[in-house]
Amino acid sequence: MRIIDNGTLKIINVDSSADLAGEALNIFVNRAQEAIAAKDIFHVAIPGGHTPREFFELISHTEKAKVLPWNKIQLFWVDERCVDVDSKDSNYKLAAETFLSEILIPAQNIHRIHGESSDYIEAAGDYEKTISSIFSLEPGQLPKFDLIILGMGPDGHIGSLLPNSYALFDTEDLVSVVYQMDGIDRITLTHPVLCAADNLVIMVTGREKAEIVREVFREEPDEIKYPVHTLWQILDKVTWLIDKDAATYL
Repeated sequence: MRIIDNGTLKIINVDSSADLAGEALNIFVNRAQEAIAAKDIFHVAIPGGHTPREFFELISHTEKAKVLPWNKIQLFWVDERCVDVDSKDSNYKLAAETFLSEILIPAQNIHRIHGESSDYIEAAGDYEKTISSIFSLEPGQLPKFDLIILGMGPDGHIGSLLPNSYALFDTEDLVSVVYQMDGIDRITLTHPVLCAADNLVIMVTGREKAEIVREVFREEPDEIKYPVHTLWQILDKVTWLIDKDAATYL
């Protein structure tokens, strides 16, 4: 493992996706323990896609994760695809089949996005109301997640903040709908919500991500072309977990 930490940019470079999952688990457990010790509650948002599967599986069978006081953990999702809840593309389903059934988390602490709804605007609004309620937000306030875990797509997207999408310009809402001409529509947390978090982790694995990893670190910030650059203003709060294949050109 190699750690780059210059005070602004923190990259943990590991050999494999398994090692990356282990580092993600360590951060998750540590942040949960710190938040619960400080304020008796831990607010976390998790990603979907393929990258977090091994991390989720570790939660399900690693003792230090299973013994966390899950009744004090409020679990959210960064984004969701607009599909049925039992679809292979459902971010909720990934979590449900990997760890949710293995931990003692109360059902009322699980806050999923209802991507199966026929009215995406209503589903986004409902999720925003849930966030506002759990965080006891006043109008105009942003939730302050203790930890948000993200992946990064081969085009530089995070959550469902896709290149050139309307959601990148949405600074008024907590949750936004992302319509796609070719692909599955999505619902996502907006970038002001991401930037307001205390800690963020970006997990990147695989040789197919090597080119985008090089681009986002070498190109001038361009939030429309590379949505991950929306986090450049708060990089001191971001930990990058990158496996050896994805870090080929670093």
